[in-house]
Amino acid sequence: MNKTVSEDVQFRVLHLLEKQPHLSQREISKELALSLGGINYCLKALVQKGQIKVRNFRESNNKIRYAYILTPSGIEQKSRLTAGFLRRKMAEYEALRQEITALEAELESGADGAGRR
Repeated sequence: MNKTVSEDVQFRVLHLLEKQPHLSQREISKELALSLGGINYCLKALVQKGQIKVRNFRESNNKIRYAYILTPSGIEQKSRLTAGFLRRKMAEYEALRQEITALEAELESGADGAGRR
């Protein structure tokens, strides 16, 4: 997995867990449209880095569930990843905007020249 993809996955997981720490791995996988194995791998890496902690709690039907809590280190990492994610998305946006402008100009010049044959 390349670094940018990995950072984007980490960002998306941390962002989601900050808002909804009680989601199961399956729910995280579904919400982010990523494989369950990929989510498991990412969560294990985040725990190993000390960016999230796992807490057990009992659900009403007596099943044990987990809550993924961001640590101060995880909150700091999420901020760094947010900045990088935003820079990449702004660059993508600018490239798309320029491509759209060029295509619109091409269409306009093609429309002008279409009737001159």
